[in-house]
Amino acid sequence: MPETLPIGLRRWAVLAALACLLPLLPLVPPGLAMVSLALAALGLAVHRPWPGWLRGLLLTCLVGYVLASHEFRLGRDTGCALLACLLAIKPLETRSVRDAHSLLGFSLFAPFAAFLQDQGPLSLGLALPAVAVVLAVLALLAEGGDGRSPGSGRARLRQVGFTLLMALPLAAAGFWLFPRLASPLWGMPENALGRSGLGESMTPDRWIDLFADDAPVLRARFDGQEPARPELYWRAQVLSRFDGRSWDRGLAPEPQPPRVRSPLPPLRYRVTLEPTDRRYLVTLDIPLASPADGQLRRDGTVLASAPVSRLVSYDALSAPGGTITDAPTGVARRQLLSLPPDLNPRTLALARQWRRELGEDDTALVARALDWIASDFSYSLHVPPSGRHAVDEFLFDSRVGFCQHFSSSFAVLMRAAGIPSRVVIGYAGGYRNPIGGYWIVRSMDAHAWTEIWLEGRGWVRVDPTAAVRPERVLDTVQDLARREALLPPDALLPLRNVADWVRRGWNDFFLGFNAERQAGLLRPLGLDRADALQLAAAFAAGAALALGLTLWLMLRGRRQPHDPLRAAWRRFDRRLARAGLARHPWEPPLSFGERAAAAFPAHAEILRSLSGRYARHRYAPGGLPAQEQTRLADELDAFRPSGRGR
Repeated sequence: MPETLPIGLRRWAVLAALACLLPLLPLVPPGLAMVSLALAALGLAVHRPWPGWLRGLLLTCLVGYVLASHEFRLGRDTGCALLACLLAIKPLETRSVRDAHSLLGFSLFAPFAAFLQDQGPLSLGLALPAVAVVLAVLALLAEGGDGRSPGSGRARLRQVGFTLLMALPLAAAGFWLFPRLASPLWGMPENALGRSGLGESMTPDRWIDLFADDAPVLRARFDGQEPARPELYWRAQVLSRFDGRSWDRGLAPEPQPPRVRSPLPPLRYRVTLEPTDRRYLVTLDIPLASPADGQLRRDGTVLASAPVSRLVSYDALSAPGGTITDAPTGVARRQLLSLPPDLNPRTLALARQWRRELGEDDTALVARALDWIASDFSYSLHVPPSGRHAVDEFLFDSRVGFCQHFSSSFAVLMRAAGIPSRVVIGYAGGYRNPIGGYWIVRSMDAHAWTEIWLEGRGWVRVDPTAAVRPERVLDTVQDLARREALLPPDALLPLRNVADWVRRGWNDFFLGFNAERQAGLLRPLGLDRADALQLAAAFAAGAALALGLTLWLMLRGRRQPHDPLRAAWRRFDRRLARAGLARHPWEPPLSFGERAAAAFPAHAEILRSLSGRYARHRYAPGGLPAQEQTRLADELDAFRPSGRGR
């Protein structure tokens, strides 16, 4: 029969499992996180195991909920959610020591599963204490106590903490000196793959989820003067082909930098881009130079050499208020004017009418279109679904939409009037963190605008969404945030600023530590090329130093503080051994004193006194007073055995 688990130890084991569950909770659906936390708390409060049929019913319901919430897709997100469910239910069946070992071993999977989705400071800050608690409870189980003494748990935690501290030098050597891979070992986390970021195309009505997502996309710090917030247009992709409803990239632009004209001096800044699993690198409109490991193309977009599957940082140079002056020709110009002939007939007719009225004055035609939008259109996130003639329905029927509708319809209207046009998708604005002095751009800042070709000026940015008058803005991202927020919008702003500043520092110092920065770290040591052999040698030297430091910490931790009375007892012990009476390793002071009194009857009384007083000092609460300790040490040193009996 399995050994019954004492209530005190069971409580420690369930607390350890709950600690391991915490790193997973921010990464699973909120409803599942609340249910898992409640079940774990019940397991802590109720000491009797739940019936098997009830546990089975709970497990079936939770698994069904997880699969339904993840659309029955199997992967890391689904696996982590299922792990949270199983770990929350496991304490409800823990009754024996064997169950406790099983619970603790299973719990250790949770913190490491969390790292598959997030490598932020919060995950590490929750995971390290959880692992320490699990190891401490395993030590308590090995001792076989009942776990009721508060001091026993704290003592084990101190021991585990010291052990983890000794491992830090070797961990640091591995982090700084172990050869870095060019890409992550497991690819990118699945939650980054599933993030509703900018795709390779744009279809109106498809960005609603994106506008509700406040996940960071990039952080940027400018060197010197910063542009005003309305001037921040972050360029990601240019879409040139239109099929009547959706836009995509179309023909690949030439892999050469564009010619740019700008009335203002260029801006230098550094971007830290979150993983997107796509090749575009986001820059401020208009980029002038290719960042490292990027290729600036003729349409003003920057393409990375591989999909951005991890956090990347790069320096960029842009021309504020600039225009690209490369004229479209040939096949590229035909694509920039191409429209499906059988779609949106009212839009085509309106463009032809304006062209007849205004002649060849493209600037006047653009101004008329913007005036029309400013007077008759409204901005809202709640847009009726569109049919076959999506642009006609927006321009002539609903006249309500958001940036996708405005930019797409404006580009179609310009093409119908014979003006080459394209849609640019990226981000607009951002928020300046006053603590760190940098800009943060979130998914909800996603934006689309139009670029049109005007002879003599070049590719001119036109943002028809910005033409909507403020009084006609009906429903915005800010309105959505206010409705969903439980607290006033600015209530937690200082805390959010601090949290994001910490996350940015974490990204720069740890997650952004790549092979290039490793080479820069080793360069002052004379390792200029940092090839595999040099890295191996540096790592071996660093590991040897780290192990030496760990060994020194271990020996220092084991060294007992100097105790004059104990030292005097050892000298007393050695003198008796030289006189022919050696103490057994297992023999306590009182037993040894009685044996010494029998061996040296002339000194029996003093031997019993010395051993008895030393035993009281060693094992009685509080020990002997300081003066008595000094007196006893002197008497032990003064004793000389003689006259051993038979």
